[in-house]
Formats: sequence, structure tokens, C-alpha cells
Amino acid sequence: VQLQASGGGLVQAGGSLRLSCAASGMNFAIAAVDWYRQAPGKERELVAAIASGGSANYADSVKGRFTISRDNGRRRAYLQMNSLNIDDTAVYYCKTKVWNRDFWGQGTQVTVSS
Repeated sequence: VQLQASGGGLVQAGGSLRLSCAASGMNFAIAAVDWYRQAPGKERELVAAIASGGSANYADSVKGRFTISRDNGRRRAYLQMNSLNIDDTAVYYCKTKVWNRDFWGQGTQVTVSS
């Protein structure tokens, strides 16, 4: 199982980015996918999660601004991030669970400037 996260970058406050998580080596359609982030000096936190059926949940801090989605045909999950603010600066990771084991992508840096 491999996950590859991409799409991070430098963006001004108020801007948008779309992160992508490409999966391989697994039956993507039946797996839930989570997006986490870790800011400097802080613990890794769950940002959004999407079940195999498409239902989604969000951290309170991103509700109404972030949207998680998936394309099973392309074996990808996405995190659309709008109205970004400085507090969203972090390394973002995608994660899935297969055979009761967690698999993480390598992380993609998101930096929001004022």
C-alpha cells in the first residue's frame, strides 16, 4: 500500500489549495481516507475524513472552508481548502487503514502567508 500526497504550496491568506492523495496497492473503493495536519510544535490532528461510501466529517476548525472528496476510479482523495488562514499552515498527510493497519502518505507542506 502506498499513498502519495501532493498539491501543497505557498498561498496568501484567503486563498485556496487543493491537495490530492493518490493510492496504490489497495482496494481504494472500500477504504476510508483521512487528512491530518501537523503544525510546527503541535501534535498531528485530524482535519477531515471520508468513508468508502462518501460520507465526510470535519474538524470544527475547518468546517465550511475545507471539502474532502474522493474519486474511486482514479484512486484518489482530495482536500479542497478555501479561505485559508495562517493557522492552516502545516504539513498535511493522508492516511488510510488496510488490514487493520494504518498507512500514511509522505506529507505535503501548506504555508499560508499574511
